[in-house]
Amino acid sequence: MINKILKLIDLQIGEEDKNKVLENVKSNITFQGATLWILACAIVVASIGLNVNSTAVIIGAMLISPLMGPIVGAGFSLGIFDFDLLKKALKNLLTATIVSLVVSTTYFFLSPFKEAQSELLARTSPNIYDILVAFFGGLVGVIAITRVEKGNPIPGVAIATALMPPLCTAGYGLAIGNIKYFLGALFLYTINCVFICISTLLIVKLLKYPALQQVDAKRQKQVKYIITTLILTLMLPSIYFAYKLIDEKKYNQKIEVFIEKEFINKGYTILYKKIRFNSNPKKIELAFLTKKFSDQEIKSLKHTLNNYKIYNTELNIKQDTTDIKKYILNEINSGKSNLNKKYITIANLENEVKSNHYDNKAILAEVKILFPEINNLSISNHKFYENTDSLKVYPVLVYQSKTNLSNLSKEKLSLWLEKRLVKDKIEIYRLE
Repeated sequence: MINKILKLIDLQIGEEDKNKVLENVKSNITFQGATLWILACAIVVASIGLNVNSTAVIIGAMLISPLMGPIVGAGFSLGIFDFDLLKKALKNLLTATIVSLVVSTTYFFLSPFKEAQSELLARTSPNIYDILVAFFGGLVGVIAITRVEKGNPIPGVAIATALMPPLCTAGYGLAIGNIKYFLGALFLYTINCVFICISTLLIVKLLKYPALQQVDAKRQKQVKYIITTLILTLMLPSIYFAYKLIDEKKYNQKIEVFIEKEFINKGYTILYKKIRFNSNPKKIELAFLTKKFSDQEIKSLKHTLNNYKIYNTELNIKQDTTDIKKYILNEINSGKSNLNKKYITIANLENEVKSNHYDNKAILAEVKILFPEINNLSISNHKFYENTDSLKVYPVLVYQSKTNLSNLSKEKLSLWLEKRLVKDKIEIYRLE
């Protein structure tokens, strides 16, 4: 039974000849000629994808990217102690990185669209999960390289390890002068490179590739110390960022529970919602479709935050119409609207209905006093184009009467209605 399990997980089954694998790895290290052009074009495609926030375009760019070559080469060279190959691999990786940064920076500098989309922002704060993706993605890629039958994992590895988007994001940071974006994206790119390299080294050791030259124990220890230091240097900040990410998600979950129980379940429609996690104190900003809260209600809601374990947080309910309009315009103009578009549409329709509604019953009662011959009427807004492209909306009154109104009576009725309804013009017609 144990033998069957060992055979099931044996990596040496289906393994390609080691010399052929090494030759293949060495041939994919160099960046010159066509390979460099392919890289530059892939960087442009990835930058466009990040610029327009298109996941499909970004994935397409990653599939044609040749960046994995020198990273895998560096991992193999460490595994077999081929330090000349390591120097060559690192030199070519540096060349590819510089070319990628120059191309992406140039693109984003020339692009008229400078706004940071979600696909860009996702590459500015690396965490422990990015390390796991790079490491296990690299494992899959190296295992596939060492097989006789290469199979289909390589495209998936190119997508999973995501080497190009961080480089493009770093270029974006340089183009707009945002050092935080640049350093965050470059850190993510470094994480991917290092952990793909480490996963390659692990597979090389597991498959027992022969060392190119014999290295004494002291030199081996030096290599191990360097790798360990590099891993810790990259892991510690990533663990911190992961902790921040988890903490933010827990905080957001508490806020969602608070909003659902205190507002949504009570039938209050939220028009605007924004959570400011990075401010001190943190802020929850809300605006509602129709509900108006008293000062006492707002004070009570602020105290209720503690019941949901939401601490160091300020609740800000926008109720002033001008204030809400300002926030709505800012959100729409920024392209990062948190507004519920469905409820905005409902509000617009409600306003349209209100502007089109007249109290016909009350108006009829008043009109009968002034014009007893009128026994029924109806007023509503109608659209007039007047043989032009411009649209005009006028109230139209249709009345029923025993006798037709004289021109003087019609004029008096029109003037009275204009004052009564505060309108510039009113059309009057008799229903025959």
